[in-house]
Amino acid sequence: MNIRETLISAFKEITQTALISLAIFFFVYTFLVQPHRVKGDSMFPNFKDGELLLTEKVTYRIYKPQRGDVIVFQAPHASVDYIKRVIGLPGETVKVQDGTVFIGDQELKEPYETQKTQGSETLTLGVDEYFVLGDNRGASSDSRAFGPIKRSSFKGKVWLVYWPIVKSSIAGGFRRISGVHYSVADSFNDR
Repeated sequence: MNIRETLISAFKEITQTALISLAIFFFVYTFLVQPHRVKGDSMFPNFKDGELLLTEKVTYRIYKPQRGDVIVFQAPHASVDYIKRVIGLPGETVKVQDGTVFIGDQELKEPYETQKTQGSETLTLGVDEYFVLGDNRGASSDSRAFGPIKRSSFKGKVWLVYWPIVKSSIAGGFRRISGVHYSVADSFNDR
């Protein structure tokens, strides 16, 4: 083999490897996981401004969203993604009164919430509607401002915070996001 044939063979191998890697990347990005950056303080202290997270896209193709899931969705009336927590499920009545959230007539105990929930409203969700709130209620634009969101706007479920890796006084570090258990039962009986 002369030098020209060796270079052509090496170029073909590099090109083939790059194309396969690119195809794998697009498959994973389109169907499995997508990176997002937390912007703002609406989910503080659980998610801090600037943290990088992975949103997985498979769960909601198999299972229904649950109360307490942290999701990324396309904001209504804007081409930006929001990160919020699912509070109200389809068919439920969500009531915000005197700083407290109620599902039906039961008070929702929220272990992650740091402030009273401002506002006063009662809203019955439709078949495909979800009520979402930020964990930092005083600094969150959420369903109290723009109303319920449709499931079709969901990008996925927050799965993993991958940056920063090390926990510090400023950031929570690398961590897997798990569900929250509530005293109010989910309204879905067909899981």
